[in-house]
Amino acid sequence: MDSTEDLDYPQVILQYSSGFLVSKVMFTACELGVFDLLLETGEPLSSDAIAARLGTSTTGMERLLDACVGLKLLAVELTQEGALYRNADISNIYLTKSSPKSQYHIMMYYSNTVYLCWHYLADAVREGRNQYERAFGISSEDPFGAMYRSEEEMLKFMAGQNSVWGICGRDVLSAFDLSPFRQICDLGGGGGALARECVSLYPNSMVTIYDLPKVVQVAKERFVPHEEHRISFHEGGGVLLVESLLNEDKSGPLETQLYSMNMLVQTEGKERTAAEYSKLLEAAGFGDIQVKRTGKLYDAVLGRT
Repeated sequence: MDSTEDLDYPQVILQYSSGFLVSKVMFTACELGVFDLLLETGEPLSSDAIAARLGTSTTGMERLLDACVGLKLLAVELTQEGALYRNADISNIYLTKSSPKSQYHIMMYYSNTVYLCWHYLADAVREGRNQYERAFGISSEDPFGAMYRSEEEMLKFMAGQNSVWGICGRDVLSAFDLSPFRQICDLGGGGGALARECVSLYPNSMVTIYDLPKVVQVAKERFVPHEEHRISFHEGGGVLLVESLLNEDKSGPLETQLYSMNMLVQTEGKERTAAEYSKLLEAAGFGDIQVKRTGKLYDAVLGRT
């Protein structure tokens, strides 16, 4: 129910309307190297010094730095010589390239690819398909072909996924006891021939699938590399779905709902509830289905044969 304050002055609506401004401030500071510079110098710097070292205008850099202070990505100290800026701890850990937990690459992927696709969100909703053709002039029939449209773009995408996995992977892989499985084969999001070939190399393995927009089709096929040579899971094999789970009543989490919108804009898939994934896995012949919410970006669903 709306609060009286919200109806009198729509603070939350104004915050939502400027959400993309917040994202672009963070993306731009990453792209220009603000956080990296402040980490490398190890001391607070003035806006003039930062602008000079990064080759930007002084007026533009000062406004960017102040916005980052407002977002609590930077801290500022007022001295007799003027304002001096330094990284907040969270920026040192997650927004600098050299950090083991760096999210820099996913920031750049969002800024340079995802952001452009979202410009056509209304078209995606009207048509029910991804928007690579409008955003980049590339056929949208093969989403992963569009995502991997060049070696450079593929490397950006994979680097972004690796950065996210770096802060989520341990929770996913420790969600269940995986000791009964002799080998793990990561299918990623590509599916298709690569996925089936991968499983044919490890026929008694567990298969970890990052994104599964066609889970029933792929699972029912049992990953066939060639029509004359059918490979199936042996008893004791399984599938681990690494996904962001929706609440059963579809009330959230908001982050997952936004990811589902992004899958509309960029791929052929969508986010689902644990019950929906369980139903798909059961239809494909998997049983003993377990669900684990990690409390982080990705959750885990395990199905066994």
